[in-house]
Amino acid sequence: MKYLYILLIFIPVTLVGKFMGFSDPLLFVCSSLAIIPLAGVMGKSTDDIACFCGQKIGGLLNATFGNATELIIAFVAMKAGMFDVVKASLAGSVIGNILLVLGLSMLTGGLKYKTQTFNKNSINITSSMLLLAVLGLSIPAIFTHAFPESSLTTEYEGLSVIIALLMLLVYVMQFVFTFVTHRNLYEESLPDEEEGHKASLPRAIILLIASTVCIALLSEVFVSTVEPMAESAGLHKTFVGIILVPIIGNAAEHSSAIIMAVKNKMNAAIEIALGSSLQIILFVIPVLTLLSLLFTPMSIVFTPFELVAVTGSVLIANRVASDGESNWLEGLQLVTVYVMIGAAFFFV
Repeated sequence: MKYLYILLIFIPVTLVGKFMGFSDPLLFVCSSLAIIPLAGVMGKSTDDIACFCGQKIGGLLNATFGNATELIIAFVAMKAGMFDVVKASLAGSVIGNILLVLGLSMLTGGLKYKTQTFNKNSINITSSMLLLAVLGLSIPAIFTHAFPESSLTTEYEGLSVIIALLMLLVYVMQFVFTFVTHRNLYEESLPDEEEGHKASLPRAIILLIASTVCIALLSEVFVSTVEPMAESAGLHKTFVGIILVPIIGNAAEHSSAIIMAVKNKMNAAIEIALGSSLQIILFVIPVLTLLSLLFTPMSIVFTPFELVAVTGSVLIANRVASDGESNWLEGLQLVTVYVMIGAAFFFV
């Protein structure tokens, strides 16, 4: 994780390159390399702040800022009217977290330990919530296919808003379930309050604010170079959105999950992967949908292949989490499916 901070040097490089007129592909690479460590700083600062707030508020902070990088990048892209890239990046985040992050965690952890166990009860609840979330995403898409003459971005945009509000309601109720009514189910997977008190609270708050501002600035550069970079590299913007953008925004989180798995802390690794995916669907997508009303309304309608890929990933997650155990072969299977999906989008 610490090695990622070396990439912070690309923050001034990107800003200087923007003013000096670097080519779009070069700016894309520089801004990507700058965002990766900033996401790590943001995540670490959030964890440090959470240590001073107790489990309930700490858990809320971790969940709220867990996907802040993706939310900022997606918001900037949405303002630019790049709805296809936004939706592809959000679908890619869900697919990447479940298949790539969880897969690599199980693979690396399984190579060190023959079998790893985790809290089956709490993980199964998260997996069930993912199924509900995917159903919410599916309804608008099914609606448009059943009534092709309709348009959710005009007279039927109300359906997207209703579903977004209901998703946010379920998201909030999840915290009541986790930290109030059924807290005992999550005792093994809640963070240790003994860890992380070495950090200074004011320092953590300053770093969180600074990293958020830097990511917002760099996201403007990053988003503006996505389409030109894709054209110059001969890549479809959907592939860039569903594969490259999520990997960049989630790199720090990905490394954290893998490190946890190597330490035989599979509860934490799986919660990072599945919890992040759940937050993307129940929080980030609805928030972006509601914010889009201030600009050009964005519907919650994904392409059929994006929807199939997300649904398939969630079904696999439910299957893997059902027995409370994992091994390297299951991890390899998840990573293989991710590569297959990535290859399919590459040839779009």
